[in-house]
Amino acid sequence: MTIMLKQQILIYTESTPNPNSMKFVLNFILAPEGLSFDYATPSDAVAEGKNSPLAVALFGFDFVKRVFISSNFVTVTKDENTKWEDELFGLKQFLKSFFEEKKEVFTKSTIAANDVIGGEQDSETVVKIKAVLDQYVRPAVESDGGAINFHSFNEGTVKVLLQGSCSGCPSSTMTLKQGIENLLTRMVPEVKEVVAEGV
Repeated sequence: MTIMLKQQILIYTESTPNPNSMKFVLNFILAPEGLSFDYATPSDAVAEGKNSPLAVALFGFDFVKRVFISSNFVTVTKDENTKWEDELFGLKQFLKSFFEEKKEVFTKSTIAANDVIGGEQDSETVVKIKAVLDQYVRPAVESDGGAINFHSFNEGTVKVLLQGSCSGCPSSTMTLKQGIENLLTRMVPEVKEVVAEGV
């Protein structure tokens, strides 16, 4: 007789610097290593290369305004009028049953589209910038339920994409200028300033 043990789904929540965003941390990996997906609108959740049944399901809650999925967590951003204490328990239960039923986080086409991201060879400066972002910035930003991704580097200006709880967070501009810009200009002399793309 074979006894199949069901994986226990553990979810805990962490507040983020953005009062409207809550981070739901899981005991397993959701997104392939190094990838994160930001859904600013319900239509993003069905966009080619980003399609996520989990994001679609979360947008089914009226109060959900943004969904961000990264390594082992989901950050949900609510509207201004909803109180977390009214919705947290229900959202946690929803996520628990979603994963217990082994529903897909991403469609197979999304995983395939993001499997190999080829591109032109990065310059030595861009390689340094990405290394600083990955080693020093990403862990801190992820702990707050967000992500920061390199966008471009041109004539001393680094453009980054702020995702998850970082997007629309009141303190993100200060973090960007005082934290990330200071770090990058010190560690990579070619960098003169850091700006957020699309904020």
